Amino acid sequence: MGQRLTQIATRTGDNGTTGLGDNTRLSKNSLRVHAMGDVDELNSNLGVLLCEDVPEGVRTLLVEIQHQLFNLGGELSIPGFELLKAEAVLALDDALAEHNEALPRLQEFILPAGTRAASLAHVCRTVARRAERAVVALEGQDTLKDTPRQYLNRLSDLMFVLARVLNRHRTDGSVGDDVYWKSERLKASEGK
Repeated sequence: MGQRLTQIATRTGDNGTTGLGDNTRLSKNSLRVHAMGDVDELNSNLGVLLCEDVPEGVRTLLVEIQHQLFNLGGELSIPGFELLKAEAVLALDDALAEHNEALPRLQEFILPAGTRAASLAHVCRTVARRAERAVVALEGQDTLKDTPRQYLNRLSDLMFVLARVLNRHRTDGSVGDDVYWKSERLKASEGK
């Protein structure tokens, strides 16, 4: 990895470029920089979610995801380098299976709402989808490993599941639920 920052305001980006980990410079509007920025934004949103009261197992999982996203950002910042391993995708698969198993089956679409923590998880889900799209766009221009795309795809699914988990998490012992979309189909079935 490139050298560590010793000062933040370097002024080297004043010309509209940014430095990568291999010391090359790219336009701040390049597909690679967009992907790096979306991953950074996702990681920052996870940091906000971690300010909320979440179950300890979810907290531990989210902190590990933050570290993996930092690996992903590092990988994106050094073309041809690999930091994010396939095991990280498998860990998300395991977390998805574990948390999804405890949830009731969905009968209707849900809104990105509910508790503050669940709503923040939905924000993370949507930013993960955008980061995934940015990585796919970058793949059209540069060769990347499959792991970054797979990780972001799986992570967005996991954030949906965790939003549902967080809508049920109540510190007062009560049980919460998702916020369901009031579709015409649902209205018709309730009227019967």
